[in-house]
Formats: sequence, C-alpha cells, structure tokens
Amino acid sequence: MILNTGNRTDIPAFFSTWFYQRIREGYVLVRNPYNPEQILRYRLDPEVVDCLCFCTKNPEPMLSRLKELDPFRQLWYVTITPYGEEIEPYVPKKQKVIASFQELSGKVGAERVIWRYDPIFLTDVYDLAYHFHAFETMAKALNGCTKRCVISFIDLYEKTRRNFPKAKRVERKDRIAIGKEFVKIGKKNGIQIMTCCEGTELEPYGADCGGCMRQDVIEQAIGEYLEVPSRGKMIREGCRCLLGADIGAYNTCGHGCIYCYANYDQESVSWNRKLHDPSSPLLIGRLNPGDTVQEAKQETYIDPQLRLF
Repeated sequence: MILNTGNRTDIPAFFSTWFYQRIREGYVLVRNPYNPEQILRYRLDPEVVDCLCFCTKNPEPMLSRLKELDPFRQLWYVTITPYGEEIEPYVPKKQKVIASFQELSGKVGAERVIWRYDPIFLTDVYDLAYHFHAFETMAKALNGCTKRCVISFIDLYEKTRRNFPKAKRVERKDRIAIGKEFVKIGKKNGIQIMTCCEGTELEPYGADCGGCMRQDVIEQAIGEYLEVPSRGKMIREGCRCLLGADIGAYNTCGHGCIYCYANYDQESVSWNRKLHDPSSPLLIGRLNPGDTVQEAKQETYIDPQLRLF
C-alpha cells in the first residue's frame, strides 16, 4: 500500500516528533474526517507500506532523524513557491526551504524528491514576468537535486474563495505562456515539468500531463514495480494519483496560506493544534468513548515478477 502524509496537513513541518514516535511504535490511528467516531489503525511496517509519500513546505524538522526512515521506501514532494508573507504567512524563507530541499535530496536521492510549484495564480504583483524570474532562480538552485517539478493553477474551492477573495482563475493564454516558459527553463536545468488535473493543454509544449503521484512515478522513486488494485471511481476527475490512505487531519496546518483548501479557517487550526499530543497515536486528541477502531486493510503492492524490456 501507499501511505500518504500530506494531503490533509503538513506533518514534516509541524508534527515530525509525533510522526517519528509513530514509526517507533509501529502503528498510527487515523480519524475519519467525515465520520469522526470511525478510526482506522494502520501498521507502519515496510512489509506492507510500500512507500511513504510526504508533501511538505518545510522538510527541515525531519532531516536530523531521517535515518529512522531507512527501512521504508520514500517519495517526497516539497513545495517552493514565490509568494510573500501576505500569501504564505508562516512558510519559512525560500532560501531556507531550498537549502533543506538540497539536503533532503542529498540524503534520499534526486529521484525521491519532487519539487512542487503550486498553486500558480496571477496578480499585479505576481505577474508572468515575476513567475518566470522566480521559477528560473529556483530551478537553477535545484538543478541536480530533483528531476521533476509539478505545477498547477489555483483551484477556486469555496474555502479558497472565502479566504482569498482576490484570487482569479488563470486564463488559458496565461497557462500556455507559463507552461511553455517553465518547460524551457526546466529543460535547461534537468527538470521535467509535470501537471496534475490540468488536462493536456501543455502536452504539446513538452509537459508531462499524466499526473503527479501516479504509479509509474512512485515505481521509479522506490525502484520496484507495483501491482495496484483497481481503485474504481477517481478521487478527482482526471486524477491518476494514488491518494487512498492519508494519516493527516484537516484544519491542522500552521502555514496559514490564504489559498489553502485543507484548512477551514485559522480559528479551527489553532483549536485543533492545542489538542495535539506528540505521544498520542492520533494526530489530534486521543480516543474518546464511543470511538470504534478498525484495522485498516493493508497489503503490499510490490510485484516480485521479473520483467524484461
């Protein structure tokens, strides 16, 4: 199975002590966000967890203890965007995140660290020229540290519209201009541009439009072939990513990004984070009377069959 840690919150940035404690104890409890009294228990065992997928804006808190994850196969997505504190109030300075990215890549390998430059939006300040310059500066700094960069354009979810009312949809002509320029910059720096749930409009210009956390990307990162059961209905239209199991919790990320889809508001985040106990098997709080704990169905997807090309 693929175990995700970053679709609901940023565990490396804010809950690394808790995460390493879960690794040490060998299991984690996850509350169903849509049925809070239903809890799944996941074994944190490399025999059944084929890949730990991280998605973070700050891997630095994890780096000093990274060897504790050596038994596990890993894939990291690290987001570095060009926005200021008025957009991302509590994200560390870009140079610090770039330095952490470089260190992480040196420890786990460039195939296992993917850069995310998303969401992309345009304003009077963050115009095309700004994005082109920022992306090229970052790409040069990350040359040799990664082989892929995922880009996406802002999605105007209800939460995003409420918290970021000035946000506007990026028009097609601007999406094409950004895609073409980013592909060109990426090629100069050994970085393949990827998109996820953005259709195929950037494919003619050299972008990989097949999705970001998809099976073949994970296979290349972990060095193993996977035999993944059919998932049935896609989580999002056009999404080929393996997102099934996530151990995070919504309304807990402390970055405060105004475009965030995982936080309802800062009041909810503050309240939930007060309930965090690094020794609890749950990310937020502890078991309550009436909670039902079930063992998650876990099986390895590793395909042991030798393949010939």
